[in-house]
Amino acid sequence: MTAMNRRIVLASRPEGAPGPENFRLESVPVPVPASGEILIRNHWLSLDPYMRGRMSTTKSYADPHPLDAVMLGGTVGVVAASGHEGFAVGDTVLAFGGWQEYALVAGEALRMVHRIDPNLAPLQRYLGALGMPGMTAWYGLNRIMEPKAGETVVVSAASGAVGSVVGQLAKAAGCRVVGIAGGPEKCAYVTDELGFDACLDHKALRDARAFDVALAAAAPNGVDGCFENVGGLVFEGTLRRMNAFGRVAVCGMIAGYNGEPVPLKDPTVILRSRLKVQGFIISENPADMLEAFKELARLHVEGRLRYRESIAEGLEAAPEAFFGLLQGRNFGKQLVRLT
Repeated sequence: MTAMNRRIVLASRPEGAPGPENFRLESVPVPVPASGEILIRNHWLSLDPYMRGRMSTTKSYADPHPLDAVMLGGTVGVVAASGHEGFAVGDTVLAFGGWQEYALVAGEALRMVHRIDPNLAPLQRYLGALGMPGMTAWYGLNRIMEPKAGETVVVSAASGAVGSVVGQLAKAAGCRVVGIAGGPEKCAYVTDELGFDACLDHKALRDARAFDVALAAAAPNGVDGCFENVGGLVFEGTLRRMNAFGRVAVCGMIAGYNGEPVPLKDPTVILRSRLKVQGFIISENPADMLEAFKELARLHVEGRLRYRESIAEGLEAAPEAFFGLLQGRNFGKQLVRLT
């Protein structure tokens, strides 16, 4: 009997928020690797906000994801068959295997496959605090925000996979750290477990004045560094509180991922406060990724890197979990267990 590979492809491009109609679950025969190729049995799939942008044709830092192709995504798994001398059956690997149970990797895509140590941490950690989200946090904080002891750092989406690591690294650097999250439970996690100095519940701060008052209380000496994941009212309010020569690392704008406008109403603040505002993509900075991983791994081994995960069970649960991620229903890193 032929072994089958279940996979989810992009069936259509969403207009506004994505829905089940934009995805299609398929079953195809498990491929056999030829010379120079490997077959990976994916164990875990990462779901991340950037995927929403790739579903659209809007100009971005990467080409739109093609229709009828397997949805892209980071994975960890085990090499099930190998025609490549650099990989053996049983190797545990981090890859870009996509929304499927088996991934055939060949050619240039093999550069995205890396062996990982299953004894260092549970496999899924390599998709979170020890993976792309953790490295993104490290780079934005250290290379763009350049924190100094005694400064104040604000982190939006503070309970998420990236924001949670940013705040912990900033605290380790001696900063006062203010998080912004959605709801009292997430804010309690940010302060009580992650060690942030304060957390603002953006769901309870519905207008600019309320946000300004709350942030002034949480950051009485102003804001020196901003790690931005959201956009909208949160971002604008933080910019108004920035000190002269503040630094802003723009990682994401999830408030606008479904096509909603996220205008900056008063961009003159950038000039008045002489701010450095820089967007970045961690994959464009490979030279820094090894240094980032070494520090994150050390903190993990020392028990000083805390994280939280939301886990969906089975490939068929991926679309609904993805919708929840875009709506903020997840708590921590959103993962899908595939086996």
